[in-house]
Amino acid sequence: MPGPLPVRGSIVVPEAELTWRFSRSSGPGGQGVNTTDSRVELGFDVARTTAFGPALRARALERLAARLVDGVITVTASEHRSQLRNREAARERLAALLRDAIAPPPKRRRSTKPSRGAVERRLAAKKHRSDLKRLRRTED
Repeated sequence: MPGPLPVRGSIVVPEAELTWRFSRSSGPGGQGVNTTDSRVELGFDVARTTAFGPALRARALERLAARLVDGVITVTASEHRSQLRNREAARERLAALLRDAIAPPPKRRRSTKPSRGAVERRLAAKKHRSDLKRLRRTED
């Protein structure tokens, strides 16, 4: 489980750039909650990382701006009773966040207009429906 964090394809965050903090967790666990440090905080310095190139780093900083504190993103996990499972959950969460942050922007939509035939078919269908309803009416 410890080791580099694969993000996408050839992009891997080295273990040395990840910072771990452990604390007591709230929630399930009974008496063990008071004695074990099962809550996990995983920090990653996006601003100073060597894992991303300049373009990816800029994209990640822009997209994660609301979540960054001094260029560091922090992910917490405390839903499991064991520290190991919380560590795995935090790693998966951070990898997903980074994957979304460095994803290329979606292709721009090329605006189109309906073909003349499509417009004519739509209008013909509307006219047909209108005629049907008109023929159902009773004359006063």
